[in-house]
Order: sequence, then C-alpha cells, then structure tokens
Amino acid sequence: MKYLVATVVIALMFACAPDKPVNTEEKPDINQSAVEAITDPTKGIGAVKNVTLNTPLEQDRVKRGLSIYEMKCLSCHKLDETRIVGPGWKDITKKRKPEWIMNMITNVDVMLEQDPEAQKLLELCLMRMPNQNMSIGDARDVLEFMRQNDGEK
Repeated sequence: MKYLVATVVIALMFACAPDKPVNTEEKPDINQSAVEAITDPTKGIGAVKNVTLNTPLEQDRVKRGLSIYEMKCLSCHKLDETRIVGPGWKDITKKRKPEWIMNMITNVDVMLEQDPEAQKLLELCLMRMPNQNMSIGDARDVLEFMRQNDGEK
C-alpha cells in the first residue's frame, strides 16, 4: 500500500509539472558555411568590412594608388575594358562594392577559393591573380585610383 501511494504521488508530481519550453527559434542552416553566415556576399571575404568613400577624392591616395598600379597591376590589368591576363578596370568601382575590391586585393587566395564572383573571374581569365602582399592601406590607395579612373572627382 505504501508503494502504491508513493507511486501515485510521484505520478501526480510529473503530471502537474510545467511543460518544457518549446524552442521557436529558426535553426541555422548547417549546410551554410561560417563565412556565408557572417558576411555580406557583395563585400567579399576578408578583413575589410566597411569603407567610407570621401568626395572629393583624396589626391594623395590617388597618387600612391597610381604608383602601386604601375608597379604591381599594370602588367595584367588595363585601365579600359581590355582584358589582358586579368580583367580591365573600366567602371570596376561602379560594378563592385569598395569592400569587395579591397578584399580581392588583400585576400586574393581566399577570395578565389570561396567568393562566387571571384571564382567567375577566375573561370573567365583562366589565371589566378597572384598575391601581391598588399596592405589594407595600399588597397585603399589603389581603390582611390580606380575611382578616379572611373571618372569620380
């Protein structure tokens, strides 16, 4: 009899216990990579997350960007739409976000492996862009030069 009463009391305690909370949050897509989950795909993959563009152009940066272009970029990229080894730079700042451009310059290996737009360029050009070991500052100077090339003042 003692056991019967104890069993009934225990059963009542479990029956009266509040329900467990239901998780209504959306479960993350386990097939999505961590890179895709935390980045804006139009900004590329890399350290550059936000770029503030100034108007008028920063002429010191434009001059440094021209110098870098002549030393590291000219052999593969023309300033018009002509493709040599890499694509021409005409209107690139109108087609791509500044963050994407700078990430492509500073993080080229990861971009070519994981960024869909960079992979399309690789398929088009059939040649990997070499890692020029450019700093974010150098990439910003090149971006400013690209903006001038695209007609910004």
